[in-house]
Formats: sequence, C-alpha cells, structure tokens
Amino acid sequence: MDENKKDTISSFTRERTLKDEIKFQKGVGPLRAKDLANLNIHTVSDILFSLPRNYIDRISSGSIADLELGERNVVIVKLEKVNQITHNWKRRQLQAIFTDGESRLMGIWFQYQKWQLDILKVNGLYKVEGKVSLFNGQLQMTHPKVDQIAFGYDEPFVTEDSLTEGKKLLPIYPSSGELTQSFFKKLIYQVYQNYIHLVNETITPEILYRNKLLRLVDSVKAVHFPESRELAERGRQRLVFEELFYHQLMLLRVKAKNEAPGRGIEFQIKKTYTTTLKNSLSFTLTSAQKRVIREIVEDMQSSKIMSRLLQGDVGSGKTIVALFSMLLAVENKYQAILLVPTEVLAKQHFQSIKRLLENQEELQIELILGGNNKAKREALERIESGESNIVIGTHALLEETVKYHNVGLVVIDEQQRFGVEQRAKLPERNNNPDVLYLTATPIPRSLALTFYGDLEVSVIDELPPNRKPVKTVVKSSSGKAVVYKELEEQLQKGRQIYIVCPIISESEKLDLLDAERLYTQLSEKMFTSYKVELIHSKVKAADKDEIMRRFKAKEIDILVATTVIEVGIDVPNASVMVIEHAERFGLSQLHQLRGRVGRGSEESYCYLIAYHPLSAVAKERLSVMTQTNDGFLIAEKDLELRGSGDFFGTSQSGIPLFKFADITKDKDILESARAEAKRVVSSDTELIDEGHRLIRENYSVQYKTREKLFTY
Repeated sequence: MDENKKDTISSFTRERTLKDEIKFQKGVGPLRAKDLANLNIHTVSDILFSLPRNYIDRISSGSIADLELGERNVVIVKLEKVNQITHNWKRRQLQAIFTDGESRLMGIWFQYQKWQLDILKVNGLYKVEGKVSLFNGQLQMTHPKVDQIAFGYDEPFVTEDSLTEGKKLLPIYPSSGELTQSFFKKLIYQVYQNYIHLVNETITPEILYRNKLLRLVDSVKAVHFPESRELAERGRQRLVFEELFYHQLMLLRVKAKNEAPGRGIEFQIKKTYTTTLKNSLSFTLTSAQKRVIREIVEDMQSSKIMSRLLQGDVGSGKTIVALFSMLLAVENKYQAILLVPTEVLAKQHFQSIKRLLENQEELQIELILGGNNKAKREALERIESGESNIVIGTHALLEETVKYHNVGLVVIDEQQRFGVEQRAKLPERNNNPDVLYLTATPIPRSLALTFYGDLEVSVIDELPPNRKPVKTVVKSSSGKAVVYKELEEQLQKGRQIYIVCPIISESEKLDLLDAERLYTQLSEKMFTSYKVELIHSKVKAADKDEIMRRFKAKEIDILVATTVIEVGIDVPNASVMVIEHAERFGLSQLHQLRGRVGRGSEESYCYLIAYHPLSAVAKERLSVMTQTNDGFLIAEKDLELRGSGDFFGTSQSGIPLFKFADITKDKDILESARAEAKRVVSSDTELIDEGHRLIRENYSVQYKTREKLFTY
C-alpha cells in the first residue's frame, strides 16, 4: 500500500491530539500543506490559533451598484483584472477592474509607482476609496486609495455552516500560495469541530477573573466565529494577554535570578581613576549624565548582577557615562570590556577613550578586531595575564581564543545589533560580571518592557548645552536645485556634507536614485572643484575605515553613502545631511542619519528629498521629522507607524516575534500582563506552589529553554 495513503488511514484511527499534523486533515494535500507551512501552520493547534487578519461586515460593506456619483465612496471588492498601458515614454496608465460579483468598477492611475502595482493581485480582496464618476457607461475612480484585505479570495461569501450561519462578520485569513479564503474557513471549521474539546486552559481562574478575560476555548470560538467585532476583539485580547503574560513571566524570573543577593560583585568606590577622569574633563557633565552615573554606581556597589540598559539619543554622551562605569571596575582590580558592532565604531571608541585617559598612563587599553597577527596575539596575552585593564573590540571579543583574566564589567554598545545569544556569551564565560547595554535608538516603554523587561533602564534625556537642534527641511525632487545651491554655500564655508541614497546601484526593479550614479554626477559635473567620495556596504572594511578617516580629517568634502554611515564616527565639521528618497526610510532610521550632523558648534541642516507620489504614512513620517528632534517622541511615532516587528529594522536572534500581540495597540494589556507576572514571581519565583501548577506546566512547555539564553 502507498505509504502516504497508509499514513492518512492511520491518522483517522489514532487518538486525536492538538499536535496532529495538518497534512492529515481532510482536504489538505501536499501542495496545500506546503502553503500552510509557509504560514507556519504545521499542526491542528497552529490552525486553531491562526487569527483572522481582518473582518468584513457582510451586511454594511455595500455594493458597486450603491455607489453615489460625484461623491467619495468606500467599497469592498475583488480585483478581476489589472493592466499597464504605455502611451509613450513619458505617459503611463494603470487600470484595475474590480467586481463585487455583480457589477464592475474601474480604478485608473495616471501616475503610479511600482509599489502601487505590486499590491494589485488578481483575486485579491480590496477596500477601494475614491470619488466616483461615469465614463462611457463605466463607473470609475481616478487615483483611488486601495488597501489590500486578502489574497486568493475565490468567492463573494463562503458556504454557511452551523457556526457561521446568520453571522454578519466574515473573517479574512492570511494568504499563501494557492490557499483561498473558502478553503481556510472550511479547514478551520473542520478542525474546530474535531479538536476544540482538546484545548485546555492555560491561565488560572483568579487571573482570568481579575482581568475580565474569556476562557481559552471561548476565545478561539470568538475570533473564528464572532457574533460581533467586540466579541472578536475580546477573544484576541485573551490570546494577547496569555502571550504577553508568559513572556513577562520569563523576563521577570530572569531578572529575579540575576538580582539574587550574593551573585554579583560588590564594587567599592575608590575615587582614583574615576576622580582623575572627572577632574580632567574639559566640559561639565549634564544633570542627566550625573543621575545615570549614580544609578549605575548604586547597582555596581550592590551584591546583585547589574543588568542595565542605558538609553540616550544620538550625541547625549553615553560613552563618557560608560567610561566612568568601566573605571569603577578597573579601580577594583577587574577588567572592563566594551563590545561594539563594527570596526569603525570600535576604533572610534578606542581613540576617544585613550584621549580621555591620556593622563592616566598606567592604564592599559586594548583594541581587538578580527584577523590574526603578532600585535593581536601579544594583546591577547596581556588580556589573559590581567595586564590589560580595558578591552575594546567587535565580535572578535566573543571568540574562544580570547581568554580574560578577571572581567568585572561588560559594556555592549548599540546592543540591538547583537542577538541574545551573543549578548550572553561574555558574561557566561566569566565570574558573573555586571552588564551595561547602550543604545542610541530611543525605545518606547512598551518595547523596553517587551524586549528588555529583564533589565533596569536608565535614560539620558538631555543633550549637552553646545548641541544645537538640526534644522530639518522636506523638499520635493523637483526642488533639488535649491538644495544643491545651499550645499555650495556650506562647502564655501569649509563645511562637509553627507548625501545618503537608498540603494547602491541602478536597479531595473526599483525606480530610485542610486549612490553610484549620484557619485558620478556630483564628482564629474556638479562639484568638480571639491573632493567627493563614495561609501557603501560592498566597499571592503579596510577601505571603509580609510574613507571615514579621511572624511574626519577634512580630506573629503562630500560623502555619498548608503545607510552604512547610520552608525559611524563623529565628524563635528559635517553640517549637512541630504537624504534622497527620504520617503523610503523609517522614522528611526531618518533620525539616526540626521544624528550624523549637528555634532559641532555650527548650525546644521538635514534635507529630506521626497519623490512623488507619497503614501499617507510617508507624508506623516516626513512631517514628524520637521516638527521635532526629540528621539523619544520620534521613536513612539515610529512604533505607531511601523509596528513593533519592524521597529529595529533587522531580525534579531532572541527577540520575540509575537503571534498575537501588537505592542503598538496592546500597551494596556502588556502592563496588565506584567503586573500579573510580577505578582506570581514576587511570591513564587520557582513556580513551585500548587496554586501555580497550571502556570508552571505551560511555562515549562513554552519558555523554559528560552529562559536559559537570558540567565547568566
């Protein structure tokens, strides 16, 4: 007998469990199983807990025949056909035919970009909004706003069953490959009927009662077969609460273990190296810096392991605060380690710290980068013997060949660029050192609790008095001539300029200005009497370092770059940042790029060059940039516009990607979940009480392994 058929037959005779593979369910063949796997659906549990991405009101959504001429209308329709019409090299037209099953509506765009074409998929379901007109007997909208609701929508309404009959809300599920909405709904109905009795509660009755939460089985029914939007939302909130509760439980357990008395080093205030540094500074520390130093010193004096996140906007002075902390460790005969993500940044820290400590010659400072040469081997010997006091380096510090003598403090700069496993490597190889994380990316409270709930948080919310806010101006691409005239004026004053492009090379797929073409244009046609240089991610590391050194030494006037310079060396003479296609960047990234200028005493400018047409979100981002230089306000807005999943811009190992929670709108649930988790941990950190048996069992399944990544 065919093995697949044998497996299928046996699946109907064995005892059902929530771990049954989805491929054994009726109607799920190999291709559909593969498409479901692309949505991370492998078991019946996965399908039961796959939330609809939206709901359509089957009664009030209206039809094309009901649209009012001359008025702005909204209608939910399916895309039947899409065409691109080229009249000549300057004139293009995009046409889309939408249908509600009975009538048709045409959408027309005379100017459009690739992203607008990309979202138009035949058989996709869309919310279309615009002013309705009649042309040659055809209803149409010119330049309508189109929001994609679902792909693979194969029929106006699914066949009704005992759970959907009479319901006015129609769930819309994620799409992948050839999966259609009707298939998805039939599969969920089938699995629900056969398996819902196996779903067990995961939260204690007391917590459910205090937070007015639905039971788990009721939540599953509410999200898939809702009586109302309100009930569907209550079902979602129950699932969100559970997810956030167990995640916060993990972070708070880790925090409690790291802060257990006697596990850490009790540093003593010696007032030797730290006092000498304080007396040698040519500037006065801000009140925010002084406050944060006190917070760190109190932690380091305690017998617990310090795990603290230091947030500070670009240019707020995090490095000097970290240096005071490092010298406190050195005063107590311990080594201090500074881990940074790039060689450019490592060299900058090494040079600036050596300069700040030049009158303390007895201190041995090492710089450890990649490679293997005699100088590095000698430095490693000094580190192992304890001769070296401060060690600065990149990922090379994590290599097994680096043997430390007596590490007391680990400082991790731009820590969001390291995964949890990487962040834990240095502490776990040593004698429970204190750990200080630095970030120039202001993090909203909801994200700080979500990603760093195991840490204490310090914030430098004040810039040094000599820092002037950067003047930010949005210009359309048609107004670039004015911008470049102003660049000429800045160059004549001896200032330097960054110009950032979104891509390196010309692309057939993306109609964007690239760095290579702009470099050629500027160096050969526009600014021939100035030195123009090009830097991007494909430039060799050694060449990158040399270019940045020359730029800082004022040997380069204009640096054309990609976002590779987002985190880089300080160039106080650079007074202008120009960002081409600013509409393509996120708010936090725009803010980080803007932070490359304004580091000297001169007035600095940031020009955001926008190319039309602009989406509503892009317009809002650019508007925010012109209204404030406050990184924390920008971070909150960026989180609101982009969502927590994309806030940091890169996928990081160990960072939770929640299945249900959306930190942008679930802040209140997060606070409630953390409060309940704190209540549990404060009375029963090890979850050994019989009253926490249910929580202990679920925690062991979900988070026991992940917890080890956070615990030193």
